[in-house]
Order: sequence, then C-alpha cells, then structure tokens
Amino acid sequence: MRMVFGLVLVVGLALAGFAVYMAQNYMADIQAQRDQLLAAQAKAPQLVDVVVAKKALKYGDKFTRGDLDIVKWQADKVPEGAFHQMVAAQGGDPANPPVFFEGETRPRAVLRSVEVFEPILAKKITDPGVDAGINANLTPGMRALAINVDVSTGVSGFLRPGDKVDVYWSGNANGRDVTKLIQASVRLIAIDQSADADRTDATQIARTVTVEATSEQVAALALAQSSGRLTLALVGAGDTAKTGSVEIDRNTLLGIADAPAPVEAAAPKVCTIKTNKGGETVETQIPCTN
Repeated sequence: MRMVFGLVLVVGLALAGFAVYMAQNYMADIQAQRDQLLAAQAKAPQLVDVVVAKKALKYGDKFTRGDLDIVKWQADKVPEGAFHQMVAAQGGDPANPPVFFEGETRPRAVLRSVEVFEPILAKKITDPGVDAGINANLTPGMRALAINVDVSTGVSGFLRPGDKVDVYWSGNANGRDVTKLIQASVRLIAIDQSADADRTDATQIARTVTVEATSEQVAALALAQSSGRLTLALVGAGDTAKTGSVEIDRNTLLGIADAPAPVEAAAPKVCTIKTNKGGETVETQIPCTN
C-alpha cells in the first residue's frame, strides 16, 4: 500500500513539474510575442485621416460631402494640400481646414480629374459655390489677358492650361528688326475657351491663349501685342532656371557688322587779311601758308 502511495506521489510530482515547465514556456512565448508586437508597432508608420473621393470626378464636376470619404493614410506620404477632415465648424485651426464648413450646402467643383479613393487637394477644387473656369484658376491679385496665337506662335497646339511659357516680342525698334524676351514663365490658365488641363482630345491649333499676369505685365503685353508680334515658347515642367535678358536683331543673327558711321569731310581752311582803306576795314582772302 505504501509503495502504491509513493508511486502515485512521484507521478503526481512529475506531472506537476511538467505542468509548471509548460506554463513557463507558454508565458515566455506570450511575452516574446508581445515584445515583437510592440516593436512592430513602434516601427509602423503613423496613420492620419485623409479625405478622398468616393467616385471618379472629371473637370467641372460638382461634388458635396456625400461624394467624399475618409481613409487612413501614411502621415509622411500625404500629398500637399490634402484635407484631413470633411466637415468642421468655422473658427477652427486655419492650418487644418475642412472641405466643407458646418452649414455649407453649396457644392464645390473639381479643376482636375480625380479618381476613386484619390485624395482631394485644395488646388484641384474650387471654393464652395464657384464653378470651374477661368475665375477659379486665377490666382488672387492676378489678371487674365488673352493673346492671339497661330500654329507658329502657339507651339503647334501643344499648350495646355497650367503650362508656363516665355513670351517673345518681334518688331521694329529704332530702324532694326528685333526679337526680345519680354515676359518669362507666364502661366496659362485657358486655351481658347477651355480651362480644362485634362482635356484629352486631339491636338488642336489654338487661336487664343489666356495668361495670368500682374497689372503691369498686362499693360506690357497689351502694348507689345499691338506694336509687334508675340511668340510663345513652352517652359519645361521641371525647369526652375531663371531666364536672363534676351534680345537679338537681324544683323546679330546673320553676323553682319554695322556699317561704320560716315565721316564728314573737313571744311577747307580759309585765310584772310584785313586792311584799312579810307577808314573802312576790308577783309581780303589770301593763300594759306600752312
């Protein structure tokens, strides 16, 4: 009987030890998994709310808050101008404006096409109640001016709203045929009657382009257009180099030296002698000796 009791006791102790061992391993595994999870969370990128479109929108389409949604976006990958809240009360953080303020019922319109779940950007939409068009594309304080172009002066129809161009003037100045850069990197806001930068129709030769300019630039361009011929040169999308003064005339272009100024012939030297005859002074011309 004692042997049976001792055997049961030994078996019980062995099972208890094995249970403790398994429990310790299980706890160690749980702690290791927790540490791995905490480490992964520490390395994971921070996410923020970003307002996106729930449906595809094309140039000029109007949208309300019902056409928008909020998704999580990696904080350091958020595009510039994205919205982080769909609706908020006025008077909040000016650095974090909503797409719509509370009580706003007027729709907004898109200035560039937006795909499904693409972030809504401030520069791609109009203010509430404003339709897409030249007014929506015009920077505050700037003016719009139309310039007549053709196939040779308008870059063969490859211009689009949002492009930047250098404007050259060709005409006669002081009796010389001259071409001169008068405005650099002027932004186009419309081609003919379209301000849609996403238009995908076949290349067409524009008759007019509308540029964004200051009041002084408008005056200069208007005078240049009435006194000569304007030509546009497309500026590359990534070109940030500053353009200096550019002017060339026909003689410089063809390598013709200016004719020397005519030399006036010296007047002949005249020598005279004065004599007094009867109280009257008489001047008589004589040969010059030197």
